[in-house]
This record gives sequence, structure tokens and C-alpha cells, in this order.
Amino acid sequence: MRMAVMLLALLVSTEVIADIYKFTDTDGHVYYTDEPRNSLYKRIIKTRPIRQRLANFYGTGRLYTHKNNTLATYNVNGPNKERFADLIEQAANRYQVDAKLVHAVIQTESAYNSNAQSPAGAVGLMQLMPDTARRFGVTDRQDPDQNVDGGTRYLKHLINMFTPNLDLAVAAYNAGENAVLRHNNSIPPYPETQNYVRQVLALYNH
Repeated sequence: MRMAVMLLALLVSTEVIADIYKFTDTDGHVYYTDEPRNSLYKRIIKTRPIRQRLANFYGTGRLYTHKNNTLATYNVNGPNKERFADLIEQAANRYQVDAKLVHAVIQTESAYNSNAQSPAGAVGLMQLMPDTARRFGVTDRQDPDQNVDGGTRYLKHLINMFTPNLDLAVAAYNAGENAVLRHNNSIPPYPETQNYVRQVLALYNH
């Protein structure tokens, strides 16, 4: 019930409007989608259609929205969080970024799923796009070490660019630094980005 309420709230806040279907498999894993694969998916939300389609939401992962590459995390993969803790700490120390901030970004971006891939093409723990990966020396976005190194290095770049406004750095990680600059050094008026900033900072300050 709590997850359903969170999902409903998120849909309202992001302007993503589509019929949502739910399926629970024999192992108890819950799947949400706007494109049911078979009759086992039951519609739980009925709304008007949209051109952009909402990608699948898995109960153990995250919700991908239509606009960019990420929005919110629901269930964090605990074992993966522990598994990647050392390399996150190392990257944070290497680039002098608070490890807690890196964790907040990863939790929001991928829920610690190193195989996560968005419809827009973002890949890995820190959901790197191809251009960002090339820019920061990442040759294999699916490699957790490279992904976290490149993502943390990019985050540091954004922190330096928008110091002392951490919220702008976080917004730029989601929407791109040019979007922040185009909006006169303010958080772009995109519902996804605004929700993204709120979630990352809430996790960071928790």
C-alpha cells in the first residue's frame, strides 16, 4: 500500500500520465508498467493516454520517467550497497566529494543496480550517458569501478561549477549543466529535476 501511494504521488508530480498495470510473480516480486505484456497484469491506475510511454517500474528497482534518465528510488538493493561501498568511498576520497552525497545520487539513480539502463541510454550505478562517459574517461559504463569513478568526477565538476549551491550541482547532474545555466543559475522548471533534487538532498541530509 505504501508503495502504491508513493507511486501515485510521483505520477501526479511528474506530469507522467498513463494507465498503470501491476503484476506479482510467484516469488512475490512486484512489477509495474504502462505496457502490459499479458493478461496477468492488472490495471491499478486509469488515466488519459500520453504520447510518451512510462517505462517499466520494478518493485526491486526504480521508476524511469519519459523525460530524462531517472527520477526516484523505492527499494534499495542492500547487498549491492554493501558490495559497492568501498569503491564509492574510494572515488569520493579521490575527488574530494562527500561519500554520503555519492550514495544519495546512486540510490536515486539506480538503487545500487549496476545493470540499470534507462530508456534514454543512461547506464550503470550513476546512470552515465555516452557523452558524459567519454568526457570523463569512462570506456566501459557497465563496469562499476569506471562508472562510479566517472560519475563522481562529474559530480565534483558540477559542485565546483555551482559552488556554493549544492542544489544546482545536483540539478545539473540530472538535467545537465547547460540547462541550469540557461535558467539563470537556478533549478530548471522540470518536475522531474525538481523532484530529483529534493530526493537526493533528502537522502544526503538524512
